[in-house]
Amino acid sequence: WSEHGFAAVLRGYERTLAWALDHGPLTALVLLATVALNVMLYVIVPKGFFPQQDTGQLTGRIQADQSISFQAMRDKLATFIDIVRADPSVESVVGFTGGSQRNTGSLFVTLKPLAERGESADRIVARLLSRLAQEPGASLILNPVQDIRVGGRQSRATYQYTIQADDLEDLRVWEPRIRESLARLPELADVNTDQQNKGLSTSIVIDRDAAARLGVTPKLIDATLNDAFAQRQVSTIHAPLNQYHVVMEAAPEFLQSSAALDQLYVSAPGGVQVPFSLFARHAQTETSLVVNHHSQFVASTISFNLPEGVSLSQATRAIDDALARIGVPNTVRGSFQGSARAFRAVLETQPLLILAALFTLYIVLGVLYESFIHPLTILSTLPSAGVGALIALMLFRTEFSVIALIGVIMLIGIVQKNAIMMIDVALETERRTGASSRDAIFAACLLRLRPILMTTLAALLASIPLALGRGDGAELRQPLGIAIGGGLILSQVLTLYTTPIVYLYLDRFSLWVRGLRLGGDRAAAGASGAAECGR
Repeated sequence: WSEHGFAAVLRGYERTLAWALDHGPLTALVLLATVALNVMLYVIVPKGFFPQQDTGQLTGRIQADQSISFQAMRDKLATFIDIVRADPSVESVVGFTGGSQRNTGSLFVTLKPLAERGESADRIVARLLSRLAQEPGASLILNPVQDIRVGGRQSRATYQYTIQADDLEDLRVWEPRIRESLARLPELADVNTDQQNKGLSTSIVIDRDAAARLGVTPKLIDATLNDAFAQRQVSTIHAPLNQYHVVMEAAPEFLQSSAALDQLYVSAPGGVQVPFSLFARHAQTETSLVVNHHSQFVASTISFNLPEGVSLSQATRAIDDALARIGVPNTVRGSFQGSARAFRAVLETQPLLILAALFTLYIVLGVLYESFIHPLTILSTLPSAGVGALIALMLFRTEFSVIALIGVIMLIGIVQKNAIMMIDVALETERRTGASSRDAIFAACLLRLRPILMTTLAALLASIPLALGRGDGAELRQPLGIAIGGGLILSQVLTLYTTPIVYLYLDRFSLWVRGLRLGGDRAAAGASGAAECGR
């Protein structure tokens, strides 16, 4: 059955190939249109960095009100954990708070297996965020864990945009404006910042004359404040196996507000308890909890995620346009960081990388064939592969990412074997039998059709599991299979007809150049002979 089927395919190919050779200009025009379409599709295809994966794990960053206390933050963390754990697709949740900023916390979520939960991590995140948004005083942003993460900068979202300023005041003025402008963009989601300049600071002013009259020294004041608020270790309890540190501090209910200072007493000499309010006054003001720096300049990082259906290239263009509209001064500068910065670098070098690969192939093939012409015939198969890969990615609504680029580079090696098998046989036929280039390439195409189809189908069938595979983290492999599969299908159809035409035209061009050289040599030889006769 398979042999009869191949025989029918071969007969059909023989007839259509003869027609294509008889209408060479039309077939060449199809190739030129393919090259133009390749460039156009590369410009308009949505571009991304690495595909967003569903690995079955989520990470979350909590940011509460900047004036929140540690005790209130601990309760807020417990509330968020309970909300996330109650989701039917969540298996376990752990979290912690504390560190350099008391108003931040982290969550680590493990989802149930994909076959059991039956929905993607993005849908789970969207559902959880709608519930978490109802909690006042704090916000939680969840992100799926990725196998490949570029850039070590920590943030509450996947991508970062850092704003630098020459002066801290300029940063405080322009950062909210830039953040509000970016938050209104439909191409961005979960826009947030690491700038925290709304913390509360309590300033204490001591009336030294009044304190001296009451017998209270500055050292005594420092010791009293240390005992009440600094978790001072005052003793150690020694047990047979362990020892325990005794820490003295005010009761938790007196640590929530600066009003506790009005109820504080200082033990003056003689055992007299002097109210703190008799010699001191306090005021509460706003202050920065942290001042971040980048490249030695004060900086603030705005992080964001991408809504469903939006590529990173669209988001970066939208950010550039937004900054141009609001007229940011020269003293304030913005730049992408982390994954977004690496994507920008890849996007700028992608065309150069592809051209370098093509140039390297041309050099290698030129050495193998000892010709400047035949490598161009082989490289003519690549535009159809690129068009097929880009069309397949757009049909599957998949971004042209680094993984898809790897698939295109692999296509270069797979697709060019069609032309290599044709050209090798055609050249050998011309040398052995003296046949014309048309008859030689026609016979070579028919002879090598079987191995061409066989190798193409083998590679195509191998790409199907990558393109259609499901499971944890399968999104990272899908662009590879889609690009290879789409490129092979289209290139297989086109190169069976365009490669023979390119071979014929370049062979005629080579003969024409050779004729010009021979004519020039003969003319030079004739001129030399005439000069000799004259002498």
